[in-house]
Amino acid sequence: MFIDRETEMKLLEERLKRGKAEFIVVYGRRRIGKTALLLEFIKKHGGVYLLARETSESENLKRFSEKLAEYFNDEFLRKNPLQSWDAFFEYLHQKSLKDRLIIVIDEFPYLVKGNKVLPSILQEYWDLKLSQGKIFLIICGSSISMVEKLFGYKSPLYGRRTAQMKLKPLNFFSAKEFFPRYSLEEFVKVYGILGGTPAYLLEFNDEKSIEENLLDYFRADSFLYGDALFILREELEEPRNYFAIMEAIARGKTTLNEIVNETGLERATVGKYLSVLIDLDLVRREIPVTASWKSRKGRYYITDPYFAFWFRYVYPNSDLIETGEGEELIELVMKDFNNYLGWIFEEIAKQFLIELNKRKELPFRFMRIGKWWHKKEEIDLLALNERERKVLFVEVKWKNLSEREAKRILEKLERKSKLVGLEGWEMVYGLVAKRVEKKENWLVWDLKDFERLISFNAEV
Repeated sequence: MFIDRETEMKLLEERLKRGKAEFIVVYGRRRIGKTALLLEFIKKHGGVYLLARETSESENLKRFSEKLAEYFNDEFLRKNPLQSWDAFFEYLHQKSLKDRLIIVIDEFPYLVKGNKVLPSILQEYWDLKLSQGKIFLIICGSSISMVEKLFGYKSPLYGRRTAQMKLKPLNFFSAKEFFPRYSLEEFVKVYGILGGTPAYLLEFNDEKSIEENLLDYFRADSFLYGDALFILREELEEPRNYFAIMEAIARGKTTLNEIVNETGLERATVGKYLSVLIDLDLVRREIPVTASWKSRKGRYYITDPYFAFWFRYVYPNSDLIETGEGEELIELVMKDFNNYLGWIFEEIAKQFLIELNKRKELPFRFMRIGKWWHKKEEIDLLALNERERKVLFVEVKWKNLSEREAKRILEKLERKSKLVGLEGWEMVYGLVAKRVEKKENWLVWDLKDFERLISFNAEV
């Protein structure tokens, strides 16, 4: 199933059309859909896909030789596999001197594990030979920390890549394509559980209820149950302390002081671990959207709903899963689920407004969007156009609202907006909710408007 990724595919195709040598790095967390994108690219344009394994160097070279021999119909290579990385890159050089050749090497860090000097060999061949031809070389990796180290300042490959692409999860509106049978309200719940990672979305079946899918999730042998542990242990040293921090954030402890108090860890230690989690795209730091980037009012949030759900419900209750009591865990989840979905729906509403902004369906084009807070006052979303001095204030409610309730929320929002300190700006007020009874003459959106956007995207 290949869904979305139009932007990424377009970027690759634009590079392909240039005709000159390209050295592109594609990376991102495991399961995010890198391989599916690259296989689709090769399917459309031809080329050779080479998947590295955690095996010996000679075995990888043998397998790569078989793939190249098949692609070029090279009987000599089939009978005489390449014996070194020098021979491998020389072969690619000769085949790409005059003709465009797409080569994808997936899980490249595995090859480096087997031969630490491989980056130096590739650097030499790129500088002296490959860059002079027409090769279209894509290096791909799943360990974000390893890939960034491989191409970092101290690496021989630093400065050699011609482009890089960090794949992220699908957004809410693209991910909905996986579940045509679910209503939008049901899919908000699914997105809150799985996020936008394609491999996780494929684990749910929209012919089953959400509770039935959760019962499959809450099993000791479940892929969804075990994969969070696998990914985090692959990326992190001392995972226990990182887990404590992420569990605290998942429970709503979002400031540095709250996380320190919740985990019992030293402040400096928490700060260091948070920095690593941010680099790995597992946690993000937010400041009030009107504040300077130097602001100390930072709050921390888990970036991906899959990990947010896992650390809020699954990790603390793993004993219930291990003892086969998944139904009891479902009951615990459902009692609190609407509270959790409030945060998820804010993120979805933000994506919705960004889509409207692209389509010019708002009173003005905004340049920045984010939360605002000061002491105990908070506004869910502010969208700013600083050049034109215009601002859109938006409250987000995961609720069904009557006309009276909607009006009361907007009036309260107008009062709170006076605290932000944007005197002299043009101010507009909006509301996003699950359902709103009456929306005439209001800047109000609900799930019916989300459905319209999804239908529009499907037609396009």
